[in-house]
Amino acid sequence: MQTRIRELRKERRISQEELAKALRVTRHTITSIENEKYIASLPLAYKISKFFGLPIEDIFDFSDVEDIDYEVF
Repeated sequence: MQTRIRELRKERRISQEELAKALRVTRHTITSIENEKYIASLPLAYKISKFFGLPIEDIFDFSDVEDIDYEVF
């Protein structure tokens, strides 16, 4: 899943380490999310959106997530 985390960090001149400390995760977690090797959990995505003051949808690209087939229900 693509994110704008790297872009937002650089705009605000925040290092991966600084962001990781603020979110109480490891720098490796931030690196993995930025490099699309790890998808943030919903609670972490929420913390990231609060940190940057943006809606989750403005940070994470959900276009590759499959839609739910509502006809099944």
